[in-house]
Amino acid sequence: MKRSHRFKRSIKPKKSLDIKLTNSNNEQDITATTSMTLSSSIKPSSSLIRANSNLKPQIPISSSSLISFEKSSILSQDFFQIDALDLAPRLLGKFLRRDDVVLQITEVEAYRPNDSACHGRFGVTPRTAPVFGPGGHAYVYLCYGLHTMLNIVADKEGVGAAVLIRSCAPVCGLETIQLRRGQKTEKPVLLAGPGKIGQALGISTDWSSHPLYTPGGLEVLDGPEPENILIGPRVGIAYASPEHVNALWRFVVADSPWISAPKNTLGPPP
Repeated sequence: MKRSHRFKRSIKPKKSLDIKLTNSNNEQDITATTSMTLSSSIKPSSSLIRANSNLKPQIPISSSSLISFEKSSILSQDFFQIDALDLAPRLLGKFLRRDDVVLQITEVEAYRPNDSACHGRFGVTPRTAPVFGPGGHAYVYLCYGLHTMLNIVADKEGVGAAVLIRSCAPVCGLETIQLRRGQKTEKPVLLAGPGKIGQALGISTDWSSHPLYTPGGLEVLDGPEPENILIGPRVGIAYASPEHVNALWRFVVADSPWISAPKNTLGPPP
């Protein structure tokens, strides 16, 4: 697949953005301040969100998400074997599925080789070895020994790049998600933050190196491309070099309430 370099020039933040960095592990509970991008005033009710055995969409992030989830197919490994900076925005709108839980990806961050914020900077270790595997596998690590962080490995084997899944919208299995999260809510606080995604999916570090393109276990399925996205600097990487701290490698679905804080660092692509 031919690589697109449309985001690679965004190494420095636009002056119009109010850049404020926060700790990536400070997964603040946020309440939606904007409405879903459905083309009506319809708001999801408990009956619409409740899990069902047919795995049909319950909370689409845009009108295009009204396509039947049952028709979505698992993405091939080739889809993931591109530069992490190209893969990250392409993952927006795609589905994560494990058992009866289906999530739609709304926020991601790209981590690349020679990136002072990427775990690959430590080289191949027992912890980071999955990052250097072939694209399309999971890289799961514990943050502060507490938060389970799901990453999707990008590019070819040996490169050392991945995309962090920061936030999602629930599609199916809300009751299971709430049980795993220990939080009885239908608000974005349920899934706004990377540690919450791993918890909602019920995964552990044992899932590292799991192929996401094979049926069973944890899968990534095709989904509708969002109409608009926003970009900004990644969260909680103050330890990195200035060029990487300021790189606009965070991507979110525009107007979606299912994203984490901070929001004031986000803006349209240049």
